[in-house]
Amino acid sequence: MNTIAPPHDSLDTDPRWQAILTRDRAADGTFWYSVLTTGIYCRPSCASRLPRRENVRLHDSLASARASGCRACLRCRPDGEGADPEAGAVMAACRHLEAAEGHVTLATLAAVAGLSPVRLRAAFRRHTGLSPRAYAAGLRAARLRAALPGAGRVADAAFEAGFGALSRFYAEAMAALGMTPEHYRRFGAGEVLRLAPARSGLGHVLVAFSHRGIAAIALGDDPDALRVRMMTDFAEARWVEPLPEDAATLQAVIGAIDGAGGAALPLDIRGTAFQHRVWTALRGISPGRPVSYADLATTIGRPEAARAVAGACAANRLAVVVPCHRVVRGDGALGGYRWGVERKRRLLARERSDTDA
Repeated sequence: MNTIAPPHDSLDTDPRWQAILTRDRAADGTFWYSVLTTGIYCRPSCASRLPRRENVRLHDSLASARASGCRACLRCRPDGEGADPEAGAVMAACRHLEAAEGHVTLATLAAVAGLSPVRLRAAFRRHTGLSPRAYAAGLRAARLRAALPGAGRVADAAFEAGFGALSRFYAEAMAALGMTPEHYRRFGAGEVLRLAPARSGLGHVLVAFSHRGIAAIALGDDPDALRVRMMTDFAEARWVEPLPEDAATLQAVIGAIDGAGGAALPLDIRGTAFQHRVWTALRGISPGRPVSYADLATTIGRPEAARAVAGACAANRLAVVVPCHRVVRGDGALGGYRWGVERKRRLLARERSDTDA
């Protein structure tokens, strides 16, 4: 049936889920999705209310979506025309990468897709937001996370995940896992995180520390609600009290939130390759000089991906220090903000005042 139904927690790193969240029209025709609770199937760009990720099933063909027992959405009309003619080629390349047991060259992938390597690379970026190489790296990372907990040796898991050489494995493993491969193998997804609450001029603050640095910074009015949301975001983590040495870093975080610096903070930034590109660009935006989502998309070399950029901003877990508040809508309106639009307004006003002073 060619239905792809990954565990819902794996959707966070799947570019197709990002396409659904941002209603990316460029993804139309590359896949379809059905929603268990509503019994309908849709295009990625469907304007209907976004489904909960645990209710979503992905389909790599229209026939698969139809065979799921769901009916076509009356809003986006997924049975209609309008798909990019290169969408099928990109879909074929994605399926080939997902089935491959080892390294796949761009030339091989281009032959499978029926396109030249240059054309495939461009089409792949347009439809998925990633290069074929980055997409393959994401697949290896997912396989590695699945293989490590039950592996007798780290090397066994590396080869099972598709790493042809241990040198490549160790070069990618820390970024993929957020911890050493040996630690992940011994403890599985149960990463140990330290949770530290504080107060700032913008309200309550909750910081999650990993052994690599700051994994998340959240702002809010209700400390209990912040704690629940943080624990939901890192559902597999084991939570412990902060270490004494975390106190200085916590104060630096508060200083950054309240406008007193913090550029040297140790950050454990986690996300897809595309999200990392966006978040790196965010950190290059000068205080008091907000840009639009379209401007930011142009900065990263993806001028057509403003909606995907907005989705990456919304997925940012590091309030203020990865300054997604410095991105506004093209008409100058504030747009959304994970930690409240009023906080975004206050942050921008303060930075504008500091710049003008």
